[in-house]
Amino acid sequence: MSWGELLQPDLILYGSILKLTPALVQQHQLKGLVLDVDETLVPIRMAEVSAELLPWVNDIRQVATLWLVSNNISEGRIQRIAKTLDLPYMAGAGKPSRRKLRRAVESMGLPTEQVAMVGDRLFTDVLAGNRLGMFTILVEAMVNPNEAIKRSPLHSFEVWLSQALGASLLPDK
Repeated sequence: MSWGELLQPDLILYGSILKLTPALVQQHQLKGLVLDVDETLVPIRMAEVSAELLPWVNDIRQVATLWLVSNNISEGRIQRIAKTLDLPYMAGAGKPSRRKLRRAVESMGLPTEQVAMVGDRLFTDVLAGNRLGMFTILVEAMVNPNEAIKRSPLHSFEVWLSQALGASLLPDK
């Protein structure tokens, strides 16, 4: 697999994870979702979930099994978020390593191709999911509404490098 293919999400949602609907999950025949935490579910410096996230999780859990897999090493923070959402979790995943993603998929008891890795980063979430053979979904980062909205320089570099390596990051219609 080329770098362009490894960095190519199967689905790009221009908007937060809240744009991922149960109908979209079913349309892609997904039975499980592995969710990144930082900037996918909650802004990086926050430990509380937004008012919109809990109903979203409850809607999605009707059609798919959910797991949280985060690179964040703050076990307490990730555990608080997971407890609020009533979801199993793993912290310190080291993505793009596949090890903890594989453990989450195995815990779901589903074939890898029926599970999506959902995240906001190409070089961690999408790369790890593609390396494992998962369906990959790229969402826009969830930012703190009280902070100025800006893309991290690293994210912009990731997008530029991914496109230079052959990934097409055009919106899905």
